[in-house]
Amino acid sequence: MVFTIDFLDDGRVLEWTATADGAVPTERHDYTPRFYVAPRTPEADIDLDALRHFYERHPDVVDTERVNRRPGFRRENESILAVDVDHIDRVAPLARQARQLTAYPVGDVACYNVDLSREFRYCLENDIEPTPATELSTLRLAVPTTETSGEQYGELTVDGKTVTGSPTEILTAVQTAVDTRDPDILVCSRSPLIPTLYEMARDAEIEEFTLSRWTDQDYQQLASQSTYASYGRVGHSPARYNVPGRAIIDESNTFFYGETNLDGILDLVSRSKKPIQETAWASIGNVLTAIQICEAHERDVLVPWNSWRHEFYKSMGTLHDADRGGFIFAPDVGFHENVHELDFSSLYPNIICTYNISPDVIRCDCHSDREDVPELGYSVCDGCGYLVDVLQPIIDDRDEIKRQIRHERQRDETDEERLAELEGRSGALKWILVACFGYQGFSNAKFGRIECHEAINAYAREILVEAKQRLEAGGWRVVHGIVDSIWVTPDEDAGENREDLEALAAEITDSVDIRLEYEAAYDWVAFVPQRESDAGALTKYFGKVAETEEFKVRGIEVRQHSTPPFIARVQRECLDYLDETRSPDAVIDRLKQAIKRLHAGDVAAEQLVKRSRISKTIEAYTQSTQNVAALERAREQGLAVNPGQAIEYVVVDDAKSSRDRVALAHEENESYDASYYEQQLIRAVESVLSPLGWDRTAIERELAETRETTLSRYLAMNTESKR
Repeated sequence: MVFTIDFLDDGRVLEWTATADGAVPTERHDYTPRFYVAPRTPEADIDLDALRHFYERHPDVVDTERVNRRPGFRRENESILAVDVDHIDRVAPLARQARQLTAYPVGDVACYNVDLSREFRYCLENDIEPTPATELSTLRLAVPTTETSGEQYGELTVDGKTVTGSPTEILTAVQTAVDTRDPDILVCSRSPLIPTLYEMARDAEIEEFTLSRWTDQDYQQLASQSTYASYGRVGHSPARYNVPGRAIIDESNTFFYGETNLDGILDLVSRSKKPIQETAWASIGNVLTAIQICEAHERDVLVPWNSWRHEFYKSMGTLHDADRGGFIFAPDVGFHENVHELDFSSLYPNIICTYNISPDVIRCDCHSDREDVPELGYSVCDGCGYLVDVLQPIIDDRDEIKRQIRHERQRDETDEERLAELEGRSGALKWILVACFGYQGFSNAKFGRIECHEAINAYAREILVEAKQRLEAGGWRVVHGIVDSIWVTPDEDAGENREDLEALAAEITDSVDIRLEYEAAYDWVAFVPQRESDAGALTKYFGKVAETEEFKVRGIEVRQHSTPPFIARVQRECLDYLDETRSPDAVIDRLKQAIKRLHAGDVAAEQLVKRSRISKTIEAYTQSTQNVAALERAREQGLAVNPGQAIEYVVVDDAKSSRDRVALAHEENESYDASYYEQQLIRAVESVLSPLGWDRTAIERELAETRETTLSRYLAMNTESKR
């Protein structure tokens, strides 16, 4: 089976098939990618014959023809123009000319199947399944941060072994590993590693160095680095490179490889037809779109270049009712014992499949007199929507994988390799299911529709409220509920009339047609208040899982990537003390010990490293923050940190505003600002004690009294000794 595809500069295409003896290439000289041109709406009057005449004379066009295709899920087959192009890089420019050369009103001409990624397009057009039939070999190359400032590397990790020395020594180590392993996949800590190694080879005049399996071409740059903003967050996309015959996984630019593993990626490859390299760098939405495109392709539906779906007319009242999210119960701030958590299984994906919510059937013309969606009154067509066909197999397969995981864990001798494979696949599918709902409201989603987003939320609100009412009627008190999860404790007033919780969950399941699962029992759960308010923070809580040593923690410092390891460890220990003693005093004592260690200099600097995401260039900052100081130090050392990337540092002297305020994580540094980290400790302990009524002021007062007592005792002893 083909596992990677290369598009050579001379126009040839290489299909690489993995075998037990290595990868075998197949050359193709006749591949012509295709895009389509059609009226955007059936009413638009477009002369496609004139446009065809233009393309027939274009030197980059191989052929044109009129074909019958569906320009959208809500349209039947229409006669449209298909254009075959001589090189994959010419698809977008030629499609753009279709818009520029016509004299029709803006928006009347639409192009389809234009912006598909290269390997995915090839697999889709040639009906290729890019899942490898044999196990793939991998080789990891990693460069430390300290080496990224120069044009050559003096240190490199090759398959777990660190190599130092001259460029010749490093290149020899890399070439030996590549020749020995002949990897199908190159896992790189950062993508510029590839061109840098080739530059080093050229400078050292080592002509035989190559990472490629194809002697005619070493590597290609597929995309330049870029900075982007998504949902208010700045991100960075590194440059992307291709090495013929091998799939590249860039650890600095991969979501699924970091969140799951190679097995998770391969599962998504089989569903999306995006080969390994493209799946590795793709976002969740990108992979979900590819799976949807595969379903559209099966239904003869084309892929719009730019999504253009008008929002159906709504009255002001309907708009008010629709513009809402999932239902959330305000958490009952405090420390609660004997708590039980129930979760709806994949609630939003199951709403889509159970109630047939899909862009092609929501608010259909054939049932406009019906009011199927609660609160909103939207109709839903009886025909099965395409989104249901996309998601139901994923839901079913993940349920089966989770069943296999439970079985594997219950075995006397767990097969760890098999368990890792199952967990990787389950994790990958989980992320697709998590994104499927929100993507319906994403403005750039190829097939999304805001009415689907609104309808799913409406069903979710009704389901959660119904579950709350039934649980309360059964003798349980709801202490928190958010979107698809509910936490309950026994209602003392119910007494013997309290119903069995699992029986209630089964009854609710039958009522709403979506499984309500008994997730876990907790000895106790604490819901955290907001920092500047008594109201509960919706996603900050922690609790002790019953009959285990495990804690479930959400939202507080120990779960945040930016938290220094020492702070996270102390907070975790405070949870242990709270569980053992139920006493805030015990937690305060642990805080005092940690503060004492800080001021005594007994904490290693690497345990105090902060990780912070950079949101803009150093010139764009207007205040002298810690991030600015860190960026100044990075620039001084020749290290490039782009907006969207993270930087790690230790706060050395927070009173300063210069670059001496911090030290970068890789620098040899043993000093730190104990007072600054003391405040971070207090903040972390506040998260633990605030459900018990202890805020920052109370904690600091307790610490101050202890210090005053200690100082008084010291002064008294000193006076006595002088006598």
